[in-house]
Amino acid sequence: MKTHRQIDVKNFESREGFIYRYQKLIKDVVIPYQYAVLHDQVEGVEKSHVVANFENAARAVRGEDVRDGFYGMVFQDSDAAKWIEAAAYSLATFPDPELEKKVDGLIDKIAAAQDEDGYLNTYFTIKDKEKRWTNLLEGHELYCAGHMMEAAVAYYETTGKDKLLKVMQKNAAHIYRHLVTEGHEGYPGHPEVELALMKLYRATGDQKCLELAKHFIDVRGVNRDFYKQEVEKRDWKVWGNDASDYDYQQSGKPVREQFDATGHSVRAVYLYTGMADLASETEDQELLAACKKLFESITDRRMYVTGGIGSTVLGEAFTVDYNLPNDTAYAETCASIGLMFFASRMLETEADSKYGDVMERAFYNTVLAGMQLDGKKFFYVNPLEVIPGVSGVAVTHKHDLPVRPGWYTCACCPPNVARCIASIGKYAYGENETTAYIHLFAEGKISFESGLVLECETGYPYEFKVAYRVIEGSGRVAIRRPDWSSKFGICINGVQVQEQCEKGYWYLDYVKEGDVIEVSLDDRVKKIYASSRVASDSGCAALQRGPLVYCVEGADNDGDVLALSYAEKGAAIAGEYDSALLGGTVMLTADGYRSQKSTSLYTYEKLKTDPCAIKAVPYYTWGNRGLGEMRVWLPEK
Repeated sequence: MKTHRQIDVKNFESREGFIYRYQKLIKDVVIPYQYAVLHDQVEGVEKSHVVANFENAARAVRGEDVRDGFYGMVFQDSDAAKWIEAAAYSLATFPDPELEKKVDGLIDKIAAAQDEDGYLNTYFTIKDKEKRWTNLLEGHELYCAGHMMEAAVAYYETTGKDKLLKVMQKNAAHIYRHLVTEGHEGYPGHPEVELALMKLYRATGDQKCLELAKHFIDVRGVNRDFYKQEVEKRDWKVWGNDASDYDYQQSGKPVREQFDATGHSVRAVYLYTGMADLASETEDQELLAACKKLFESITDRRMYVTGGIGSTVLGEAFTVDYNLPNDTAYAETCASIGLMFFASRMLETEADSKYGDVMERAFYNTVLAGMQLDGKKFFYVNPLEVIPGVSGVAVTHKHDLPVRPGWYTCACCPPNVARCIASIGKYAYGENETTAYIHLFAEGKISFESGLVLECETGYPYEFKVAYRVIEGSGRVAIRRPDWSSKFGICINGVQVQEQCEKGYWYLDYVKEGDVIEVSLDDRVKKIYASSRVASDSGCAALQRGPLVYCVEGADNDGDVLALSYAEKGAAIAGEYDSALLGGTVMLTADGYRSQKSTSLYTYEKLKTDPCAIKAVPYYTWGNRGLGEMRVWLPEK
């Protein structure tokens, strides 16, 4: 069933270009900044206390007095894990002995906090050892373990160092013993460990990791009342989650019977990623069928045009089909990252461009929008409409902040963005024994295990010529044709190649050293229209150029976006690159209208409109010029 796999993250080396600049920003700014935050060294941002928690847990393990207790969210440990993972991926491209030394030091602190039996979690080690494994609904022990497993695998794969890997093998053995050998019932309240165990299995060959991942997926929802029964056995809580909210927890049915994406969107896509990975590894057709239905549920009926998912703040969750409000959108950054994970694993089961299309849409829009252009501020929530004085202020819009904060009490998103950008190469390229797959167009050097080595040169996502030079080896290449590119052409050494397209991939049966593959993509601006069933977008249009969805900001439109409407279909839209604007971007200018202001709340006369030029910038760049209005969708007249 597995058609191919991701390339090793070390086998992509970004060079000059868009991806390189972002990866260098992660190395130079984001990783050092987040390291300082984890050590509580940054003034004016939310306290993290992550490193101090590990230090205190180590004291508790040694039987010493804990100085200042546990601080933070129950899943605080995961921030350290994601930082390590981001640092590991960065080291693959930018070797840095000083950074490696910092990672080693943090790993030493984590290892010291592990109990002799393999248990590792600072919240329960510091606060109450007797409560371990009694609140899977809210306790996040398995969630934290999963992120630390991912960090361990990433650091081992990029540096060869296995200290953290051994710590997490011991932790996995502890979890297996408790929940499988000893037969304690339970499955993760927040899925994540499932996908992590699959990574740990491939890195170590430990069959019990595969068995444990399968166990968690197989038992989920079989006893849908497990969490209710768990609540009845204890007299304490973390938040007081509703144990009977089966949709929120994706626990109302066994996973093979779940076909609609429901509940907390991050939990959902992390679970679906683990399911897809297990399905391809074990050739479980029934599980794969469920994954396909779930992917369709998200992308056909419950996904924003920006690749955002989760339309309500209530439970940070999916709601129902076509309910995609713009001004109250949740669209958590982590959820779009998780959607990328899910799409990537589905690609491994079937080389179909629809998975790459979604991966690209999520990355270039919501994921990148989750971080300010300077790398020091972050969005947790990614609305498609912002109105100062309403967004972040009105009780219905408190969650939709109009500017990015420096950090969060619940800081899952900032390090998640860092690890995603730092590892983008393995999502961009894949391989099997016969074929090299190009899913995303990322400039750099790509080495495949077959011996084929390509060098990509492109100005993507702002330029639409992509050249791949074969600098070593020979073999078969498959190139994704994006759904937005109406025009698409491939030349080898200047000669047009006849179409050999299957499920959105062009297959070049044989390329050899010295060949130059040139891909030509559509550079035209497109207007996008939503289904008539999406009430929030009725009568509206959005702009897209290449993979980039655009938005209209007050900063470029006299501060007033709400009065704007696009001219009818076919009106002129021009784009011009400005190297000084927002780190270098193409601004679009579209024909439109501006409604004249009214002094009355309501009027019996239609507001007069004046022709105007509407300026739009890529959605990922919004919110970098101070407080102002923003809209992705505008009415069209």
